[in-house]
Amino acid sequence: MSIPALNIRHYEGLVDYAETYRDMRELTEHRDADTPDEVWLLQHQDVLTQGQAGKPEHILFNPLNLPIIQSDRGGQVTWHGKGQLVGYLLYDLNHLKWNVRQLVTNTENALIELLNHYDIDAYAKKDAPGVYVDEAKIGSLGFKIRHGRSYHGLSLNIDCDLAGFRQINPCGYAGLAMTRLIDQLQAQNPSRPLPSFVQVAQELEQILRAQHDLPATEK
Repeated sequence: MSIPALNIRHYEGLVDYAETYRDMRELTEHRDADTPDEVWLLQHQDVLTQGQAGKPEHILFNPLNLPIIQSDRGGQVTWHGKGQLVGYLLYDLNHLKWNVRQLVTNTENALIELLNHYDIDAYAKKDAPGVYVDEAKIGSLGFKIRHGRSYHGLSLNIDCDLAGFRQINPCGYAGLAMTRLIDQLQAQNPSRPLPSFVQVAQELEQILRAQHDLPATEK
């Protein structure tokens, strides 16, 4: 059976998290063997989201009274908002012949490749999923697998206000430093032109398209 095509959707403006979460679940529940895989690239309205086993004590305070939404992804609490690129990976892992570990690794590698394009030395950690630069976290991951299909996905801090992360223990880690693409670029060269959100999203699209066509890694 052939692997379904990959449709990538770019959303304009700020997207409501609850509506997107509902749409992801509905697509995953009703898709069949011929449903194309999809990636949704977007920015959310400011929101805090809890993972399936999220602990409330990791929300330290909420002075802006941001919505707190319980989701079914893995991981603990995180923040989403303007200036952060979110990518939802709605994949049929059975067709791709990927296991969950490969999904996580491939997603981390996609972010690392994107950051390497900007001469940023990013890396993943075995014990803490995500992507890091000099021990500061720049990209986060969280997935849910249902009937062999994935939803939820990744986030990458581009030029967002990091204040949202200071209200929480990001991903359940107290004191975890967060960083952004623009911080890393300005540290390299303060006069370097900064990429737009759309440009970064388009570059990630090309990486994910190429990756989606790769065969499964032999075990």
